[in-house]
Amino acid sequence: MSLPYATARILIVDDDEDDFILTGEYMQSIPGNSFKIEWCKNFNDALVRLKSAEYDIYFVDYRLGAKSGVDFLKEAIRYQSEEPIVLLTGKGNYDVDIEAMQLGAVDYLVKTELTTEKMERCIRYALERSNTLKALRANERKYRSIFEKSKDVVFIADHTLNFIDVNDAAKGLLGYEKNEIMGTDLIDLIEKEQHKLFITDLLTHNNELNDYEVVLNTKFGEKKFCILTLTLEEKDKENSYVQSIIHDITNLKKIEKATLQAEKLAAAGRLVRTIAHEVRNPLNNITLSVEQMQQDIKDEGMQLYMNIIMRNGKRINDLISELLNSSRPSENILEQNVLQNILDDVISASIDRLTLKNIKLQVNYPNQGVKIMADKEKLKLALMNIVINAIEAMEDKSGQLSIAIHHTDETAELTIADNGCGISDENISRLFEPYFTQKRNGMGLGLPFTLNILQAHKANIDVSSSLGKGTTFTITFPAV
Repeated sequence: MSLPYATARILIVDDDEDDFILTGEYMQSIPGNSFKIEWCKNFNDALVRLKSAEYDIYFVDYRLGAKSGVDFLKEAIRYQSEEPIVLLTGKGNYDVDIEAMQLGAVDYLVKTELTTEKMERCIRYALERSNTLKALRANERKYRSIFEKSKDVVFIADHTLNFIDVNDAAKGLLGYEKNEIMGTDLIDLIEKEQHKLFITDLLTHNNELNDYEVVLNTKFGEKKFCILTLTLEEKDKENSYVQSIIHDITNLKKIEKATLQAEKLAAAGRLVRTIAHEVRNPLNNITLSVEQMQQDIKDEGMQLYMNIIMRNGKRINDLISELLNSSRPSENILEQNVLQNILDDVISASIDRLTLKNIKLQVNYPNQGVKIMADKEKLKLALMNIVINAIEAMEDKSGQLSIAIHHTDETAELTIADNGCGISDENISRLFEPYFTQKRNGMGLGLPFTLNILQAHKANIDVSSSLGKGTTFTITFPAV
């Protein structure tokens, strides 16, 4: 009968040839075998053969001159050998048996007690166990590789969501080194209170959370939009743990926001052009008619009314022109400029307003000039609009305006932050709509005009705000 392990390659490591022959005879007497059995009497030669990984199983004598079978087991661990090793000895020794098992020996056999049945069972168990362990280790390596190399943050936490283990992607997303984030509570990183309460409540009553969108605060104070998936593995209250994946969608959100802004601006532009055309036609007829009537009417009282009609007609025409300018794509002549120089001009133009309201200004520039492609005058107008809005949103004497530049090889990031009244979430989505304004006497055309200019500079603009705390505009330009 052919056995699954009948063709195993076996190395016997023993400095006594007679013992090798006897051990080999027990192996050869196993029915149905066709083992390839080889002998090695030297410890160092045995190590060379171990490193070559040519054998399926090793039988190693406990005494090998100056070295021992235990030393061989230790070397096998150092070389990360996965093949099974059986320790042979002339007489039983409980302490040696225990040490051998702890070092990974699959069996411990006393030569004087060997039989064909014992040898067959030892080889069969050893090879089956080895195959099982190899499969487990292969799976462990595969899933460990998935865990460690995933671009998403993959982590394990306890039932209260304190991090136990996390992959390297956490540093890229959250900014924390692995040793820094251990023991940190995921709930502490979540931005919104309602999200914290929802997740805590859900894990109390359910075992999983799928594709839940949250905002996480990074180590450096950035906000990251993420999709969170949690699964609670619960054997019992003490041994439960949570497996989780965090998928970063911040860039996707920015692209969606920029696309939505562009679509809204384009739709508003189409509407404005249609309305302008429909209004200007009858307005021109009214103006021409009034001009003709002014020539024929001599009554001063009637002339007064005619002048009122003409002034208001002109005002309507000017409003239409402003609206068209705010929605029309801005035409810019882009040249290489230093962003710090443009901002210095904006600050100089705003300094009187800052002084009158006694607002503190904090400027943070990098040492070297950050170069971007810009139409200097147009960009100054756009940034001036944001700075003036920030100044007007702040209280006298307690206002703080911060202007900072951060740059990489690909981008130049400008932040303009105030500690003013802030903007609600509902109104932030309408911020760049024509005629939307929170100012008493505002027209709502400044920020649409600003957005037009920034889009012509291929810049992305992001606005974050908290009511009563302030607003931050983040503008990202392609760097030269």
